[in-house]
Amino acid sequence: MKKVLILAVAAAIVMFVPSFASAQTATGTLTVTATVQGSIGLVFNSDVAGVALGGSGTPNATLAFGTVSAFGAIAVPNVVRTVAANSFTVSSAVDVNVTKTNSASANYKLTAQLGSPDAVNSWQVGGVTVTSASAAPITATGAYATNVNFPVAITIPFATASGTLISNTINYTATAN
Repeated sequence: MKKVLILAVAAAIVMFVPSFASAQTATGTLTVTATVQGSIGLVFNSDVAGVALGGSGTPNATLAFGTVSAFGAIAVPNVVRTVAANSFTVSSAVDVNVTKTNSASANYKLTAQLGSPDAVNSWQVGGVTVTSASAAPITATGAYATNVNFPVAITIPFATASGTLISNTINYTATAN
C-alpha cells in the first residue's frame, strides 16, 4: 500500500512539473495600413465610324491614315476627307474613354497637345486646334466610363510635296474635376 501511495504521489508530481522538452514559441503582431487614393485612367478605342486604331483599348494607340490625297480613292476605310481651296483635311473618329476609381469626381477635363511642332500642317482634336506650344482644352466636363468621340484631323496644304511623311504624337491629359 505504501508503494502504491508513493507511485501515485510520484505520478502526480510528474504531471504537474513543466516539461523541459516542450516546443518553443514566439508571437508577434503586424499592423497593416494603407491609404486609398482616387485615380483615373485613359484609353483610346476604335470608333465604329473611324479608322481601326493600333493598340485600341490601351493608353498608347496609333492612328494610321495611310496614303492620303486631295482627290482620288482613299486607301484606308473610314477616313473622312474634305477639300478646300488650298488644302485638304483627313479625319477619323477616335474614342477616348476615361475611367475613375475611388473618386467622388463627377467628370474630367481633357486637354491635347502635339508632341512636336508642325509648321506646315494644322491638327485638330474634337474640332479644337492643337499645337505643341501649349495644351488645348478639348472638353471641360467629360463623362466617365463611356467612349467619347473626339475626331482627329490633319489639314494638309496643296503645296506639300508628294511622298511627304506626316507624323506626330498627340499627348492627351485627363484631369479629374
